[in-house]
Amino acid sequence: MRRFGKTGARLLCAVFAFCLFLPATARAEDSGKPGTKTLSQIVLSVGDGQKAPVYKAGEKAQLKINVLNKGNADAENVTITPVIDNTEDWPFEIDQLNYDQDLGAIKAGSQASASWGSGDDKLTVRSDVTGKSYRLVFRLAYDDGDRAYETERYVFVKTEAKKGSSGEGGSGNSQGGSQTSGSSGVSGGSGGSGSGDAALAGDDGYAAVSNGDPVALGGDSSGSSDGSVPRVIVTGFDTDPGVVKAGNNFKLVIHLKNTSKKTAVTNMLFDLQAPASGEGEAAEAPAFLPVSGSSSIYLDRIPADGTKDISIDLNSRADLIQKPYSITMTMKYEDANATQFEGESSLAVPVTQDARFEFSKIQIMPDTVAVYEEANITCNLYNLGRVKMYNIKARFEGEAIEGQEQFIGNLESGATGTIDGIVTAAAESYDENNCRLVLTYEDDAGQEYTVEQPFTMTVTAEVEMGDMEVMTDIPEENGTPAGLIIAIAAAVAAAAGITAVILLKKRKRKLQSSEEEELMDEVERLTEDERRQP
Repeated sequence: MRRFGKTGARLLCAVFAFCLFLPATARAEDSGKPGTKTLSQIVLSVGDGQKAPVYKAGEKAQLKINVLNKGNADAENVTITPVIDNTEDWPFEIDQLNYDQDLGAIKAGSQASASWGSGDDKLTVRSDVTGKSYRLVFRLAYDDGDRAYETERYVFVKTEAKKGSSGEGGSGNSQGGSQTSGSSGVSGGSGGSGSGDAALAGDDGYAAVSNGDPVALGGDSSGSSDGSVPRVIVTGFDTDPGVVKAGNNFKLVIHLKNTSKKTAVTNMLFDLQAPASGEGEAAEAPAFLPVSGSSSIYLDRIPADGTKDISIDLNSRADLIQKPYSITMTMKYEDANATQFEGESSLAVPVTQDARFEFSKIQIMPDTVAVYEEANITCNLYNLGRVKMYNIKARFEGEAIEGQEQFIGNLESGATGTIDGIVTAAAESYDENNCRLVLTYEDDAGQEYTVEQPFTMTVTAEVEMGDMEVMTDIPEENGTPAGLIIAIAAAVAAAAGITAVILLKKRKRKLQSSEEEELMDEVERLTEDERRQP
């Protein structure tokens, strides 16, 4: 019985290990499926290295957008399409049924150009453009030969109104505002010709300023003694902090200049009005409100050819979507002859929304594994913010485990994504928070962010076959399929039956052999006795 127990135990352990190895092998093969394999990175950006063009009202122009593949894999079947949800957001006349551009394949590190209005088929700039900057959104679709992807990028372009409608000398005088540190956006300035290129907006969008002509309201309408009209323009602005986030307070500092070389302006009153924005009851509320007091600012005097700054503390509404918001600033002032003037300027202040998301409880099955064994880890990702998350990827890391990266894709606001991966235990570990879930994603400007979520996974020492004991009870693990337990139990029972049959046959043969030997001894003894008789 002692020999039976030792032999049976070894055979039972071997069968049990083989049964456990089968599902682990299947899981290892499944790790090559598209949802769990490591994908090469494709990152497409638009407008890199290009300057913001200025399009003049009524002119024929060309729009050219560079598309750069910053990733390490080729992008196949790339198409770029302008997203025109509102014709007021598109500075050109709508004269085509389809604006799609097919760019073919873009190799890693290379770029391609999409052009609208090339050759004789020029675009026509709308005659009613007012000199403001336009945010042009483009949808990029591509694939890696296995899966299809889609993302959105945007650029900003400038416009000039018709002569005599606004700006210095009748033409538009659009000047860029300040850029925050770290921004890759376009700085202010005069821009280029109408056939220039678009520029990529930075993380905080594009800060733009537009100035109008002053109008005499009273007094001597001829203006100053030399007949010139003193103009006060906005040359730019700063925000503190540099990036305006929805729901936060910020200080708006506006830079002013008196363009007259001879006449000072006095008794100046400025009033700032932000546009209404939102849905439902909030639709009538301004995007920005003064933190305290009113939206009016008083300034005593700006000398001839002088500059001054004014500032106001504002609060941005928490429900604002991520985009630039225009602030209209009216100004009233007088010259030395008490002639009253009124002017108007517009400031485009970009507002950003932070991505907000949460992870569900991380599920590990089984929660304890030995070295070289595998475990399945799953959890959900909830996008709780107001912005879309792009190119989401997840991987499980730690000194005790090895895993592959999983591509999740894009996640809309309010949507749920699933993270499901297989890891292999690499080293024995019992520490708390010895593993982590690493999540990377991009915002709509292509800026990449990384977040880590720690979790605990117990990894025991490697199990050797020689040290395994007979397992009389099979513990039921959380989430283990009943079919698997039944299959293992059946295999163990079958193995035990086979072992018993083999051992019984051996024992029977041994008994038969022993009986035959005793019978032969008895025959020999009888024969010897017969020989001894006289």
